[in-house]
Amino acid sequence: MTAWWIYAVGFLAQAFFSARILVQWILSERAREVVSPSAYWICSVAGSWLLFFYGWLRDDFAIILGQFVSYYIYLWNLNAKDLWRSLPLLFRVVLLLTPVAALGAIGHNAPLFFRTFLQNDEVPFGLLLFGSCGQLIFSLRFVYQWYCSVRLRRSVLPAGFWAMSLLGSGMIVLYGFVRHDPVLILGQSFGFVAYVRNLFIGKKHRS
Repeated sequence: MTAWWIYAVGFLAQAFFSARILVQWILSERAREVVSPSAYWICSVAGSWLLFFYGWLRDDFAIILGQFVSYYIYLWNLNAKDLWRSLPLLFRVVLLLTPVAALGAIGHNAPLFFRTFLQNDEVPFGLLLFGSCGQLIFSLRFVYQWYCSVRLRRSVLPAGFWAMSLLGSGMIVLYGFVRHDPVLILGQSFGFVAYVRNLFIGKKHRS
């Protein structure tokens, strides 16, 4: 049985992810345009780092794999905000190596993860594929954000980022309804209003 404090680590990670949405939304409302505040990326790094720790504690390969790409994009945005170099060297080394260390520590679970994914008798393959596509879109939104930011040479949260957030989140919520999974439904529903509002603010600002 998993100890309560391990679950507390996971809930704390999710709290950071919820806080980043709330802070970004409030600051965007004040600025009357979509902003990419430093606090958004600080909360992202904190939440993602805790999820790596949580995944290691739970010996869960899927959790660690799901955070791998977006985590380094969070760090890139910290650097774009001129925050990265202000951190102590040891702290930066720990942040850089955490995903690799966590993945290496539970790499033995990779074959089991892929075998379970492909041979899950409890979930029809079509439904599993639908839910996985939602998760993929939700994760790739940060790749798109990074691409746009590199082109503009500054950290931004473009309209496409929010559109992908809305689409991916909607697919995950629908998957959660079919699977009767309240964690997925509640976890993804929180950001819905913020995603729609950011699209509206961005469109109004462009007009």
